[in-house]
Amino acid sequence: MTTAQRTAIPDSIRTNGATPNPWWSNAVVYQIYPRSFQDTNGDGFGDLKGITSRLDYLADLGVDVLWLSPVYKSPQDDNGYDISDYQDIDPLFGTLEDMDELLAEAHKRGLKIVMDLVVNHTSDEHAWFQASKDKNDPHADWYWWRPARPGHEPGTPGAEPNQWGSYFGGSAWEYSPERGEYYLHQFSKKQPDLNWENPAVRRAVYDMMNWWLDRGVDGFRMDVITLISKRTDANGKLPGEAGSELEDLPVGEEGYSNPNPFCADGPRQDEFLAEMRREVFEGRDGFLTVGEAPGITAERNEHITNPVNGELDMLFLFEHVDFDCEGVKWKPLPLDLPGLKRIMAGYQTAVANAGWASLFTGNHDQPRVVSRWGDDSNETDRVRSAKALGLMLHMHRGTPYVYQGEELGMTNAHFTRLDQYRDLESLNAYRQRVEEAKVQTPESMMAGIAARGRDNSRTPMQWDGSKYAGFTAPDAATEPWISVNPNHAEINAASEFDDSSSVYSFYKQLIALRHEKAVIAAGEWELIDADDEHVYAFTRTLGKDRLLVVVNMSGRTVDLPHDAAELVATGVAEPDVVISNYDASHTVVSLANNELDPWEAAVIQL
Repeated sequence: MTTAQRTAIPDSIRTNGATPNPWWSNAVVYQIYPRSFQDTNGDGFGDLKGITSRLDYLADLGVDVLWLSPVYKSPQDDNGYDISDYQDIDPLFGTLEDMDELLAEAHKRGLKIVMDLVVNHTSDEHAWFQASKDKNDPHADWYWWRPARPGHEPGTPGAEPNQWGSYFGGSAWEYSPERGEYYLHQFSKKQPDLNWENPAVRRAVYDMMNWWLDRGVDGFRMDVITLISKRTDANGKLPGEAGSELEDLPVGEEGYSNPNPFCADGPRQDEFLAEMRREVFEGRDGFLTVGEAPGITAERNEHITNPVNGELDMLFLFEHVDFDCEGVKWKPLPLDLPGLKRIMAGYQTAVANAGWASLFTGNHDQPRVVSRWGDDSNETDRVRSAKALGLMLHMHRGTPYVYQGEELGMTNAHFTRLDQYRDLESLNAYRQRVEEAKVQTPESMMAGIAARGRDNSRTPMQWDGSKYAGFTAPDAATEPWISVNPNHAEINAASEFDDSSSVYSFYKQLIALRHEKAVIAAGEWELIDADDEHVYAFTRTLGKDRLLVVVNMSGRTVDLPHDAAELVATGVAEPDVVISNYDASHTVVSLANNELDPWEAAVIQL
């Protein structure tokens, strides 16, 4: 099933509050990490032609939108999230003509293409940044340039404008000898932050976005878009700068302060997003905008995604994937299910009257969810838990995002050596925390990277059981840019495609149900049995249509919690089981016994 074949949700049913309902109200988005998806030229990196070659697979899965991580020209310091030319394709991935071909072939199949847009920062190799090193150039104020702290020699330790740390380790300031000043980079030092206070910057960004939409793309996923507005004092000084009226936060264990409270959801955030909507999207239809939203609360999500305010269609919030750790992501904790339920309930409740939710547990920055919250220690539990976690997510109200390989139940990489990793964040964090600040032992840090490192989701897509998992030819002269997961011989698309009991087939059912049943896409959501430590249960209601969702999030048989048991007390027959990751007859017996078997998950028509 494709976008053109989906059942439209009647306008009498409220989705995000817009009239008519947006086309994406019951759509499913699939994220592609291009460098790891399909290599067609044997260089070890995925490419655009590879994506085009797999469009029939994606159409069969039933997804509606393909979100591509960046394919623009880039030095690849942060795997393409450091862009040096927004209006060209990096040779690693192909050409503009290859992009045009992908757009045309996707549209033939009713699939839309959303591009990753990275405009909080550029590459330091972008022409804008190179020009800005000259204080007399028109681009001089396109980035956050600041002089050294008074009384310090520029370029020496302690001379940074304030004590902010980078999210990728070290200082958030880098000295440029050419300009004689420091520039702000919240991420890699090769990713200088754009100065959105400058109208010329915003105009250039909007012109570029319009250029891509005119070329045929169907929208944008906007990387860390809620970091574009910084808090400054009345004189334009950042917190902690010499003479600033704003006090910085204390430094943390790594020796730096946290910029997030001053850079996330800043004072002009709504203004900038509304201006973007007017300048880029007004008068167009059929597009989708989704923003990556660090620092945004569920309540702010309602405002930004409320169509009345004319900002973005939806946001990615992160509390649910940030809370299961001991302060930092490198010290993971076991899942606190009641805590997860409270966070998800907050997301759902905030958009009960207006706005919209994005639904995800995995992406290119997160570990594989089956390894994180499921059980990948054996095949039976891997399959069951992958299905259970998929059902849990897809039965919420909002738009589900499937990250490549999630539909196969792909697992973490299980690397054991630092030299197996490629991710800048993980490598920098090891150096910062173990070698420099000495706040974590090598063993603890390696365990943290193995559990939460971004490379877990970036190993090549597992198409088949051949030497390189079908990602590249078995006899290719160049190995993949990162090692293939050894379990690709057992976990791959070829073995799951025609297997009715596979994770892939289960995801097809989940996606089809969202297309067919308006109650899943748009019905009211209500959490029940909030404090149960093993079962995630909630109801979905649309008029007289009501569903009960029950998911055993553990690997042992558990009692059905009180409220869920009450709802099925009169008995459940097989036709009442909308979907189960065991089978309908098994679920009927389980519910009759007031229990759920390990990882058992089902949707019941009430």
